[in-house]
Amino acid sequence: MKKFKLLLIILLIFPINILAYSNKIIVGGETIGIEVHSSGIYVVGFYEVNGENIAEKAGFKVGDIITKIDNKKIDNIDSLNNTLTEAKEYKFTINRDSKEEIITMNLVEDNYLIKTGLYVKDKINGIGTLSYIDPNTRVFGSLGHEILESTTLSKFRIKDGYIYKAEVSSIKKSTDGSTGEKNADIDIDTNYGEIKANEINGIFGKYTDNLPNKDLIEVGNITDIKKGPATIKTVIKDNIIEDYNINIISLDEDSNTKNILFEITDDNLLKKTGGIIQGMSGSPIIQNNKIIGVVNYVIIDDSDKGYGIFITKMLEEGDKIS
Repeated sequence: MKKFKLLLIILLIFPINILAYSNKIIVGGETIGIEVHSSGIYVVGFYEVNGENIAEKAGFKVGDIITKIDNKKIDNIDSLNNTLTEAKEYKFTINRDSKEEIITMNLVEDNYLIKTGLYVKDKINGIGTLSYIDPNTRVFGSLGHEILESTTLSKFRIKDGYIYKAEVSSIKKSTDGSTGEKNADIDIDTNYGEIKANEINGIFGKYTDNLPNKDLIEVGNITDIKKGPATIKTVIKDNIIEDYNINIISLDEDSNTKNILFEITDDNLLKKTGGIIQGMSGSPIIQNNKIIGVVNYVIIDDSDKGYGIFITKMLEEGDKIS
């Protein structure tokens, strides 16, 4: 009896950790439009009012996130404009370096307009590539890296966001030292899903549209990945997902995001894009009929080379919101 009780206690203290993501998933490759809304209003710059920089003088810095004005919650530019209706003193609650601070500033009326001296931002729009959808949980992942606020290059703190249908309209080719890009038309009337998280290894959310009619592909573990030939799935034109050849040069299990160093060996892709381009982030990497990773970075000085993140790292992060 004593042995039985001891065993029971051990099992309670050390529960078995079972991952919830599926071992076969829907592989992406589609170009998607991305829109994320900030948790608060980002300060991205300043302008002078009557020859004076009133915002910087009050104590604002680029990268500050305005969360309240006079204790009223502010979550978009409309709510900010609707609150700042008089040329008077306001108390701004800001988040700076994950700490809350209060800044007091007197606004100025100029030509019947209330001026703050602040340039602000409450959302980011762009394009990327859908990486995967878990058919059981409907969790999707994309990009393989976090969305950054371009002025401060800091992680963009999101409140929510959406992914949309997008069609590639043109390609600007990469050259060594200059990264090219996909240009795409985004159809905001065709919403594929809701973004819930912006993390170092990608953006994640719930897919709300009908699931794509595709065969499921097995998830490859780190031990399955080998140096040598593989393919990536991405769209270059006509909204058609195509497979392109790459060569895996090396693997790094210790890196947070740059796990797979590869080079593009597909002459057709190199001719079309000059290498890896912006908008290709999130493109699935396939080897031996398994999804093993996702394209996430280009080497700017050698644009036919780039990095990928292990797919298991994305799935583990996506698992947190399922």
